[in-house]
Amino acid sequence: MGQTEISSLGKQIADRRKELNISQADLAEMSGVCLRTVNGIESGRANPSVKVLFELLQVLGLVITLKERVVHE
Repeated sequence: MGQTEISSLGKQIADRRKELNISQADLAEMSGVCLRTVNGIESGRANPSVKVLFELLQVLGLVITLKERVVHE
């Protein structure tokens, strides 16, 4: 994942958390993820593992969607 994708992912997580009126501390507690990790992901400084991402998205009611990447030769 490139830096742009990480920043976008973090913004989407933060936006959804705010829509639900959940603090970072509450999200961390509800998902079992360290508050420092939640903060790092939302700020785009941390690249979450699949397990951590799954735990956060489950609390937020979000899903991961995969898209085929087209490579131009």
